[in-house]
Amino acid sequence: LSLSCEEDDSSAGWTLRRNTTRETRTQCGADWGTSAGSSCKISYVLPWHSGVYWCESREGATSQSINITVSGAVILQSPVLPVTEGENITLICRTQTSSDLPADFYKNGSLIIDRPTGHVTILHVSKADEGVYRCNIRGHGESPPSWISIKLLIKNDLLHRDLTLTRLTVSPSSSQFFQWSSLSLSCEEDDSSAGWTLRRNTTTETRTQCGAGWGKAAGSSCNISLSFPSDSGVYWCESREGATSQSINITVSGGAVILQSPVLPVMEGENITLICRTQTSSDLPADFYKHGSLVIDRPTGHVTILHVSKADEGVYRCNIRGHGESPPSWISVTAPPPDPSPLQQVFTVVRYLVVFCPYVISTVLMVSLYRHRPTGNHLSVSMVMTPPTHAEQGLDDGHDDVTTEHQF
Repeated sequence: LSLSCEEDDSSAGWTLRRNTTRETRTQCGADWGTSAGSSCKISYVLPWHSGVYWCESREGATSQSINITVSGAVILQSPVLPVTEGENITLICRTQTSSDLPADFYKNGSLIIDRPTGHVTILHVSKADEGVYRCNIRGHGESPPSWISIKLLIKNDLLHRDLTLTRLTVSPSSSQFFQWSSLSLSCEEDDSSAGWTLRRNTTTETRTQCGAGWGKAAGSSCNISLSFPSDSGVYWCESREGATSQSINITVSGGAVILQSPVLPVMEGENITLICRTQTSSDLPADFYKHGSLVIDRPTGHVTILHVSKADEGVYRCNIRGHGESPPSWISVTAPPPDPSPLQQVFTVVRYLVVFCPYVISTVLMVSLYRHRPTGNHLSVSMVMTPPTHAEQGLDDGHDDVTTEHQF
């Protein structure tokens, strides 16, 4: 297995790091992998190599993270990086010795297709194809879950700016709901949400907006009074210009158990609480699983993860004995933004000076001109009397030339 950091045809100064169940933020070469510049090679992978991997620069900037799972008898080979909408993806369910055995493919816990060869290709993927996939080969077992992420194509820098400034919120804040529940979704952008529309992809429809057969639109919000399993899907905000927010996955379950977990990415260092509940109680004993492995059992159905890190990112589910298992939920953990470098701070100051200096100078000049203008009650008028002609001198030789100034 080989991992590489790539940035604009140059990868100088980047280091591979990972979080696993055994270690946190260790870099390649420190007891795992062989480092070669900004690449890392793992010659023999073992189950404890499963975890979250990312690139990190000397200044603390980070790349997107990827999840790698090292498993046993059956694996699902799927894209490790987000796939752009419109592309094709191929999923391969395989054992260590064969990739041509009959296999069943599941998405978000539901069977979507069975293939005699263990291969399935999804053509022209859309947001509706995003989710948690797994596969099963009869007589061999089931693969670990894999999250497949679909990204929208950003058309230009303006749209990218809109994407980063806009976010979709859900109330109640959860990624899973029971059937018949009510929920509200809102687009928020710098205290203003004008011009944004809620859209969704489900298994039965694509890019439909709130109010078109589902939900009730109220400005840039959308209220779903009664939810059904058919409301499960990918939701996002979209502007008139085509810019989009981050997307979120909502699952409406007709089953007996759900896992209430953060629907939006969680910042590293924050605390998160997972609640395994039935429709009538959230205090029953429950087992919590991550990537198919039991992580903890709690007598009250609640578990809090303190100071989350990239190692906590993954696919979670829970089980309440005698009631059943919840659908899977993906919990995403994001790194805090790095502190700006001194050079970036200088550029920021210069940019603000260039933008605001002309306004400041013009304002000062206008104020100065205004203060020094003559007022209506103190206009100075000069009357100059021209020297008398030779003929006039004879009439009044006794008068001198006179210049008189009058104040009006």
